[in-house]
Amino acid sequence: MSKVFLQLQEPPLRLRPGEGLALWGLGFRPFYLLAATLALLSVPLWALQFSGLLGHGGLRGSFWHAHEMVFGYALAIIIGFLFTAGRNWSGQPTPTGRPLMALAALWVLARVLVLSPWLWASLLVNVAVPWLAAWGLWRALHAGGNKRNYFFVGLLLAIGLATAALHLSELGLLAQLPLPAALARGLGLPLALDLLLFIIAVMAGRVLPMFSNNGVPGMNARRDDRVERVALGSVLLLAAGDAVGLTGPAMLLPLLAALVAHGWRFALWQPWKTLSNPLVWVLHAAYAWLLLHLALRAAAALQWLPAPLATHALTVGLIGLITLGMITRTALGHTGRPLKAGPIETAAYLAMLAAALLRVFLPLLMPAALLQAVWLSATLWATAFALYLWRYGPMLLRPRIDGLPG
Repeated sequence: MSKVFLQLQEPPLRLRPGEGLALWGLGFRPFYLLAATLALLSVPLWALQFSGLLGHGGLRGSFWHAHEMVFGYALAIIIGFLFTAGRNWSGQPTPTGRPLMALAALWVLARVLVLSPWLWASLLVNVAVPWLAAWGLWRALHAGGNKRNYFFVGLLLAIGLATAALHLSELGLLAQLPLPAALARGLGLPLALDLLLFIIAVMAGRVLPMFSNNGVPGMNARRDDRVERVALGSVLLLAAGDAVGLTGPAMLLPLLAALVAHGWRFALWQPWKTLSNPLVWVLHAAYAWLLLHLALRAAAALQWLPAPLATHALTVGLIGLITLGMITRTALGHTGRPLKAGPIETAAYLAMLAAALLRVFLPLLMPAALLQAVWLSATLWATAFALYLWRYGPMLLRPRIDGLPG
């Protein structure tokens, strides 16, 4: 496999519009398809595990669910997006053809190994996926002199370290390392969620104002560089607090600072003007869940609410909605289609929004209904991705309708 990854680009596919298989023409195609398939299957499987109707594999139930949502689903979306955007940023090729096929196959192998008792093999393969993706992205950015986006390479490397930490914890080895206990606890899933939050915050600042102004007549979504720096810095501050093991009221000040900064940033984007365009409002609705996540996490720090409510506001509300919105919009644009959401996309967005609302607020209002909340949310989540695959699966397999490569 190492030889495969030495050559990062094959000659672009020369297919007539609408003919042939274009799955390996650009990174978004296989990884969006794989991510949506995993999302469709794994969350209902987790609901079965949570209900006690299904056993677990190498990683125990809740660890498997968290791992696959972060290091399986979200990572696949990130790789697909970065390989596609990285080509535009650098003007250089990112992995396509056989190298892209090999990386996708390795991602699939990682999904299988987490279900097996071979946790060491799972660790190695799950670390290899983001690290090889980082290498492919770095090659393009370096060749194009695009140093501005080098930090995405570092984030992919850090995601690899986070999955290694989670595996080592399951193997009982992380606690044996010469690390403070609080730091060891923060290196796995907390670090990964903070990394995802930072990636989303960065990309939202770059694209939401532009998408809004391009997609909604009369919009005046604005960026303020000072607000941007404070908002992104506040996420890094939260990550640092998690890394050193801060909990409870000690995290209250950075959480409130982040809430104010991101609320101010969100107001500059004028989300109330976006309701006429589903491709735009879904991204703004997702960002509103970031604010809700911070507010719920602050309440959990004061022990007013259970911490999992804040976590699911982040994972189902923010990550679920914003990734679904991005994989529809970017798939339309990069297959040469108009940037317009139809009834299927809108239904998928509403299903995801309902999944988040039920997963967070039903247990909050009726704690005894947690199992029902999990099942209803899982069903709506799966419905959203079933609709995506129905509408976008053929697009991802076929060449661009305008005949261009990619």
